[in-house]
Amino acid sequence: MSRKSPKQPKQSRKLRSESWFGRGDRDALVHRSWMKNQGFPHDLFIGKPVIGICNTWSEVTPCNAHFRELAEHVKAGVLEAGGFPLEFPVMSLGEPVMRPTAMLYRNQVAMDVEESIRANPFDGVVLMMGCDKTTPALLMGAASVDLPTIGISGGPMLNGKFRGRDIGSGTMVWQVTEKLKTGEFTEEDMIEVESCQSRSAGHCMTMGTASTMASMVEALGMGLPANAAIPAVDSRRKVLCRLVGRRIVEMVREDLRMSKIVTRKALENAIMVNGAIGGSTNAVVHLLAIAGRLGVELTLDDWDRLGREIPCLVNLMPSGEYLMEDFYYAGGLPVVIRELGKLVHRDALTVNGRTIWENCKDAVNYDTKVITPIGRPFKPQGGIAVLRGNLAPDGAVLKPSAATPKLMRHKGRAVVFADIDDLHGRIDDPKLDVKADDILVLQNCGPKGYPGFPEVGNFALPAKLLKKGVTDMVRISDARMSGTAYGTVVLHTSPEAAVGGPLALVKTGDTIELDVAKRRLVLHVSDEELAKRRAKWKAPKPHTDRGWVKLYCDTVQQADKGVDLDFLVGSSGAGVGRPSH
Repeated sequence: MSRKSPKQPKQSRKLRSESWFGRGDRDALVHRSWMKNQGFPHDLFIGKPVIGICNTWSEVTPCNAHFRELAEHVKAGVLEAGGFPLEFPVMSLGEPVMRPTAMLYRNQVAMDVEESIRANPFDGVVLMMGCDKTTPALLMGAASVDLPTIGISGGPMLNGKFRGRDIGSGTMVWQVTEKLKTGEFTEEDMIEVESCQSRSAGHCMTMGTASTMASMVEALGMGLPANAAIPAVDSRRKVLCRLVGRRIVEMVREDLRMSKIVTRKALENAIMVNGAIGGSTNAVVHLLAIAGRLGVELTLDDWDRLGREIPCLVNLMPSGEYLMEDFYYAGGLPVVIRELGKLVHRDALTVNGRTIWENCKDAVNYDTKVITPIGRPFKPQGGIAVLRGNLAPDGAVLKPSAATPKLMRHKGRAVVFADIDDLHGRIDDPKLDVKADDILVLQNCGPKGYPGFPEVGNFALPAKLLKKGVTDMVRISDARMSGTAYGTVVLHTSPEAAVGGPLALVKTGDTIELDVAKRRLVLHVSDEELAKRRAKWKAPKPHTDRGWVKLYCDTVQQADKGVDLDFLVGSSGAGVGRPSH
């Protein structure tokens, strides 16, 4: 076979992969020869941009279980554009199965992604992501290397169907849990729901964290238009994958790196879009962490300032009625961005080389029941409310679009659970001293306390109150909640209880005041009494003395900082390592 290479488009600079494949020494021989045992012809190694396809496929991450097929379409697009695609795996994070929480491993995957990209001969990278934590983990890792990078989400499942109505994954879970407690549902009903809500490949089809983060990819400019909403099994998702493969080759030739796209303007756009879609509170910690990797200053106050006046335009569960399939048919995220109009930074650059406004200005709204006009919004408040006070000196968050309006200004007696085991042991006890106007407080479920910052903040109400028709109560914790969940839930209380934050000092019977409009969260206990309690407080014992959990607990930052490991903030670039032979 000929070793002559066909003519390639001229590169404006030396490709990074040439340090591996483009030389005539022993190392290049080793690199090329062993790779050729997979059937790659010699010309692929010479002058073609090498594109790493970072795949989070796994059978224990059901949201991403169709990624093998999607990867083939990405590869085809890379080849069509004159690139050399090489697929590589990283640890996959699946919300439905992993314990104690997938969030415990987000930073580990970010390390995996960063080091895998830097150590290998990639000129550009395609990030394949779907389930909640795969998206921020891959973006964080890629940001710390800063090569030309593009994201492709796996897409939402088709609408769930149950007894003649649409149901949403995640959101229906919380409803079933409550109906089981009240006796409205039987175990047989629950099993039927299991099959009805998960009837195709893809991630949750509510506006949960997976759909929110797919929307963030598009709003940040890191994905092509329509990335957020095309259903996983729609053929147009495969077409988008092929276009992503083509585009990443062009991005390498243009040297269009991630740092040129995920700028301060892009992050501000994403915060505003999150408000307009009624997005998950989890986006707060993820965008803070991504910004930290890129050296862009972003704080909780930015979330409150930028999102405070943004109305919720998208009528999707858990805040509304419809699902992601309907959102796509209505026009998807480009319609939302067009509705925001002058509020967004129109000149923010995106991966296709155009500005975000060029991508969205002509979007058409095909269903105003699903995506409402900004002049007649679905709900007046869509942003994330950032609360402060002596109970959360470094901040806490609440999602107004998912809360009960009458509870957003509330004063009540605290009923405290020391940790998740205490909660599970007492929440349904008929003898539990609790009333409908009390405030439920859950401690020691933050980043260090659980460990891993789990989605337990939207814990179910006491069975005795559910049976009386109570549907919501103010709940406060240092935990997160699923983006598919709803309720008047105060989350991410910082500092967390496990490090001695004020939440650790709350006792049953204390009075707590929540005032969302004034952004206040106040524990009505004197400073003198709190000082006495603090003097008696003892830190929880370490969860372990070895392995990832120890490294995580020793170095993880608090919620207001994005929950990254302190030594991972920032980047190390894409420098080529020393020869391996």
